[in-house]
Amino acid sequence: MRRVLLAAGVTVAVTALAAGCSSSAASSGSGSSSGGSSSAPVTLRLGFLANITHAPALVALKEGFFAKDLGKNVTLKTSVFSSGTQETTALLAGQLDAAYVGPNPAINAWQKSSGKAIKIISGAASGGAALVVKPSISSASQLKGQKVATPSLGNTQDVALRYWLKQHGLTTTQTGGGDVSVTPIKPNSDAVLEFKSGQIAGGWEPAPYDAEMVADGGKELVNEASLWPGGKFVTTELVVTQSFLKAHASVVSNLLKGQVESVKYINANTSAAETSANAELTTLLGKGLKSSALAASFKEITFTNDPIASSLATDAKHAVAVGLLQPVNLNGIYDLSPLNAVLKANGEPQVSP
Repeated sequence: MRRVLLAAGVTVAVTALAAGCSSSAASSGSGSSSGGSSSAPVTLRLGFLANITHAPALVALKEGFFAKDLGKNVTLKTSVFSSGTQETTALLAGQLDAAYVGPNPAINAWQKSSGKAIKIISGAASGGAALVVKPSISSASQLKGQKVATPSLGNTQDVALRYWLKQHGLTTTQTGGGDVSVTPIKPNSDAVLEFKSGQIAGGWEPAPYDAEMVADGGKELVNEASLWPGGKFVTTELVVTQSFLKAHASVVSNLLKGQVESVKYINANTSAAETSANAELTTLLGKGLKSSALAASFKEITFTNDPIASSLATDAKHAVAVGLLQPVNLNGIYDLSPLNAVLKANGEPQVSP
């Protein structure tokens, strides 16, 4: 069963199913785990966002990689969220077993659970986020007194914007006060509409929404990649709950097979991957992206299984600096051994935390 979680938290059933997905299944974690064996029926509840930065999930669903690699004894139930903050809530509430999330939601889930809720098991995407503003704005100082959108309070782009503004001597508050009114707008598509109508001066948004703002007359003031050494930073990673990993290790391994297969497909067949991701978005949302925004989004993202661990620690420091996170010890947040086993079997380079 495919479920779409809208900004208001309403769950809407989508009639079109991904290849191999079934609407009839036992509850998650049902059946004997038998030391992590996937021989018994298992339901895997997977969350992701309707963003191009989450294309590995979109493509894996559309091309049937998850269905093939998980096998017929695993029922995959997917839920689409409007922000990583919502995914964190669902993970901590026991409503998801795994999720594609940004670094800051993963950090938040780790901290709020005292390191007991999740493990990061793979990267998915690097890049693909930017601050897009009105053409008349050419510097940070011109944002003073303006309203700028982010996907949600404390999400990855929200932290990036607040930290960048702080570096330029501009203040923000969690309630939209300060020199620049940082305003979380959900879903992201609404931020695009508000920018087009002139209600906001811009937004720090993930692809494809940054590209859509540019298409609507906006100017890219900051490409987030320009702020990182070598332009490399984690935008999306795959996390799993520790309880599911312990009970169903082989299912997690097979999920990672689908992730690795999807990234390989995207990097080898960009045009086909764009079509596949857009078709999945159309199934989920009722409409896809314009070809120009789609191509622009893929161009600014590097799809990779590497979680780029060094950037996660920096993300945490930035969140602390802007008052959205207490200092946190991230030791143990990664478990990349299942991913490296899959990569080794495929003859691909292994990654390290």
